[in-house]
Amino acid sequence: MTSSNHDITKDLFTLADLGDTAADKIAGESVSAWKDALRRFVTNKGAFISMIIIALIVFFAIVGPHFFGYDIDNQDVSRANLPPKISGLEWIPAFSGHENGVDVYKEKNVKTAYWFGTDQLGRDLWTRTWHGTQISLIIALIATLADVLIGVVYGGISGYFGGMTDNVMQRIIEIIAGIPNLVWIILLILIMQPGLLAITVAILATSWLSMARIVRGEMLKLKNQEFVLASRTLGASDRRIIFRHLIPNSIGMIIINTMFSVPSAIFFEAFLSFIGLGIRSPQSSLGSLINDGYQMLQIHPYQTLYPGIIISLLLICFNIMGDGLRDAFDPKLRR
Repeated sequence: MTSSNHDITKDLFTLADLGDTAADKIAGESVSAWKDALRRFVTNKGAFISMIIIALIVFFAIVGPHFFGYDIDNQDVSRANLPPKISGLEWIPAFSGHENGVDVYKEKNVKTAYWFGTDQLGRDLWTRTWHGTQISLIIALIATLADVLIGVVYGGISGYFGGMTDNVMQRIIEIIAGIPNLVWIILLILIMQPGLLAITVAILATSWLSMARIVRGEMLKLKNQEFVLASRTLGASDRRIIFRHLIPNSIGMIIINTMFSVPSAIFFEAFLSFIGLGIRSPQSSLGSLINDGYQMLQIHPYQTLYPGIIISLLLICFNIMGDGLRDAFDPKLRR
């Protein structure tokens, strides 16, 4: 039984002096889906740090090749196989200019310090490494454009219209996907010279397939929703429904898949260059630099070290950032 001392009476309350408008006002901050995703992404330390590292690599890829004024094919055999040296940091063994206890710069009477050293032809590895990073980033950009401009449009049309259109378009995807990427590049090399153009065509031919399938699945899920029916009732065209309603509602999945396709494209280019089917000397890419350094690995391991570190950072950081974007856009996957 409730004691009389604890009875709830009208005297215990004070009426708030609020009008009808103030009573219905939402006190909390209104947060859009994009702003909420950005908040979750920024609080993901691994993804945010990865984004900063990628931004730094992009900066050095733009500025680095012009830092010392060397060209990528500037050769001088008198300075061949010089180890890394940074003036002022000679106390660090990795940047001392010494190799096997010998001051190679003094032995060859070289006054200029090469931060990443030189290769067997005397070319500056700092310049060649960051120029090779440019190639990898260009490949990443091409893969992104292929996903967005080809994969999204193709998958959106296939999933939205369905029926015979969907069947024909999906059979085309299956035929293209049935040919391995390596076969594609070999066929292209028979037609054109090995290089960036051949790799670009190979990526444009195949990299958008997974994006097309994902967007098609999203279209099949969304096209029967009420907001699509309302838009169609109001007289919206199929093009407007696809590009103004369905694809914007799939943008989170599109961004996530794009971020995961970028490291695959970078590795694809590096692999082709490593086996001699991609970028060839005197041009440089991270894959070709690793291949050149691999031939001198036991004698001069630094020639493989820096291109290997950069390509590893690119692959790891893009994957971690992709995980962060996935967690940010899908609340069910938040940690």
